[in-house]
Amino acid sequence: MEARYPFVALDVDADRSDELGAVLFELGAQGLEERDDGTLVRGVGAGRVTLVASFVDHAAADEAMAALRELDDTLTPRLEEVVGDAWRDAWKEHFSPFALTADITIAPPWVEAPTPEPGRRVLVLEPGRAFGTGLHATTALVAEVLHDRRDTLAGREVLDLGTGSGILALVALVYGSGPVLAVDNDADVIEVVRENAERNGLGASVTAEAGTLASVKRRFPWVLANIEARVLLPLADELARAVEPGGTLVLSGILAPEEDRVRERYLATNAGLRHLDTKRRGAGEEGWVAIAFARGT
Repeated sequence: MEARYPFVALDVDADRSDELGAVLFELGAQGLEERDDGTLVRGVGAGRVTLVASFVDHAAADEAMAALRELDDTLTPRLEEVVGDAWRDAWKEHFSPFALTADITIAPPWVEAPTPEPGRRVLVLEPGRAFGTGLHATTALVAEVLHDRRDTLAGREVLDLGTGSGILALVALVYGSGPVLAVDNDADVIEVVRENAERNGLGASVTAEAGTLASVKRRFPWVLANIEARVLLPLADELARAVEPGGTLVLSGILAPEEDRVRERYLATNAGLRHLDTKRRGAGEEGWVAIAFARGT
């Protein structure tokens, strides 16, 4: 009998697809497909998107559906199945080398990495079941901040909270940072981070640990937190304190309508944060932002 694999299908308004896609990854999704009017497999139409999230087993899928209903009782996730193994790698067809920043290219390990042009670096990245191929705007926005502030970043230690695949830890190192502590509350992704660091010759500079902000016992000159607003808001005081005086804090995973609330909440902490810059991708309520702060000395 062929193996059967569960997935959760969720029909949502287009302007919530990114938000709920990120939630599904947090709930343990191993992969995510978005279906709409422009995809080969169509969604439900009329400005709606069907999110299709794969899970390791039925128990994980059931837990995710329960969590979605608790988050928003208007959501109606449904459990479906596919048969056989080929589907598990089908998403890889859509992950090909791409430019993350002006001088960093991301390439998956299952294709031949392009020869870097002068002044460019190719990072070979296997996302595994971790969030973070670099294709999502939230990741690209933080990478843009690191690029723009690489002179300030040079030689400084970095905390990458919610590291996922470790992509931002590696980008920081390419831009000259000091050692990076990469932390994620999903213990299963830690080996992915370590493998990606070794694959790119950066293993000695990355310490990957399972944990949360509460497990981080010291301050860092640079702190990156690409999570989402509903997590960042209650962490504001603790996260601001994790930044050394004179250091830099970069927040991402923030939808455009949440920008003002997140920025004002962090400016209201007693850490003396100052707004440096906001990077934006996308238009209107579907856009994403990354916010950079400096901590006072």
